[in-house]
Amino acid sequence: MDQNTNYIFTPIPDEMICFHRTTTTELLNPAMPYHHHDAYEIYLFLRGNAYMYLEQSCYKLAPGDMFIISPSEMHRCVCTDNQMYERIGLNIKRSTLQRLSSPRSNLLSCFDAHPFGQNNLTRLSRDQCAFYSRLADQLIVCLHSEAYGQDLLAEAYATRLLVFINTLYQSSTSPSDNLMPELVRRTMTYIEEHLLESISSAQLEQAFHYSGKYISQLFREHTGLTIRSYIVGKRISLSMSHLTAGKSVAEACELSGFSDYANFIRSFKKIVGMPPGKYKASEQA
Repeated sequence: MDQNTNYIFTPIPDEMICFHRTTTTELLNPAMPYHHHDAYEIYLFLRGNAYMYLEQSCYKLAPGDMFIISPSEMHRCVCTDNQMYERIGLNIKRSTLQRLSSPRSNLLSCFDAHPFGQNNLTRLSRDQCAFYSRLADQLIVCLHSEAYGQDLLAEAYATRLLVFINTLYQSSTSPSDNLMPELVRRTMTYIEEHLLESISSAQLEQAFHYSGKYISQLFREHTGLTIRSYIVGKRISLSMSHLTAGKSVAEACELSGFSDYANFIRSFKKIVGMPPGKYKASEQA
């Protein structure tokens, strides 16, 4: 199996970032593979011709499509032509979500309510998109201002956005056709079920009765990753959860499917950008 590791983990540098971007798709990296962040993400699609891949699902995007994405959920957006591509993104760390929440109103609810990789999509009306865009634009101005009171206003606008999103998500019924090829979905399921074991091309061939080359090509076409990279990324994501939960580095290695400790350390540092011990310390600080 291809040993190239192209998996992307993209850390969010601040407690909260928000952007509203309109770009020509030719300026985007067409090869952006599946990736995940260390923060929660809310993505609103406004204009363009694109597909959203999220775990085992693929959606043809329509204006007003909003995705609620948790830190460990892998995703990518693929534009299919050179139309203008407009979207609003909000990334926010768990600590900030908890701080902005109250005993009556848990702002993490929309993220925690859906099963992993499922029911991430809700659809906004034109008026709801306009309302959300106004709040997001005001939040962006505050986040980039050093003027008196702008930090407090930023938290106020962020809270209004999150209350709006959670309220909307509670009453959301926006199912959409899943366009992900069945073989890719089945491959992902097989990997998830055997993540702590050795996984080879021969095993995939035996399980699905297709050549390993065809499975790998189709998988990479839709995820931007080799199967090997996807497996390593999933294992590293699992190890991060174990480290955050207080497991030792050695325990996280063993519980995440790595049979070689040195390989675990190298892979973790390459993907996360720091050794696992340093990551654990940063999470517990």
